[in-house]
Amino acid sequence: MLLDIQNVFTNTHESLDNLTRDRPVLLVFLRHFGCIFCREALDDLSEKMEDISSRNIDLIFVHMSETGIAEKFFKEYNLSGVKHISDPSCELYAHFGLTKGNFGQLFGLSTWIRGFELRKKGIAYSMDQIGDSFQMPGIFLLHDGKVIDSYIHKTISDKPDYDKLIQTCVQAQQ
Repeated sequence: MLLDIQNVFTNTHESLDNLTRDRPVLLVFLRHFGCIFCREALDDLSEKMEDISSRNIDLIFVHMSETGIAEKFFKEYNLSGVKHISDPSCELYAHFGLTKGNFGQLFGLSTWIRGFELRKKGIAYSMDQIGDSFQMPGIFLLHDGKVIDSYIHKTISDKPDYDKLIQTCVQAQQ
């Protein structure tokens, strides 16, 4: 699917469309920063950052907060300097087909169980949410202005296979 992303810019004032022409982009749409699963995603991707960078892949986050607030959270997860896009109105989320979650997606049993497991591991949630708490997350792999693969969460607690997504980006460069 060819995308209309020429007028979408990162915090570094780079066009998302242009970035996809240079190398594959792992575009990660986050939930609000108070969400325990958003924090898990940041933690997971922080651990994968060296691998992502060494494979010539751009990791770009989309979030619903102001730039300064987002950078505070990225720093907390050793992701200082990561490219990101602030989308408080969720227009880019909608452009990529990410919807608002229903009751089961947001509060289902699997979500509660995974949330308790993460709490035991020391990943916390916060009531200081900024953004739409109903917004569903997702991940899109972009290259040459097109979506080459995606991971659409069925529930907010779904855990993507980041290694598989990274490998798909690597294959796109070959």
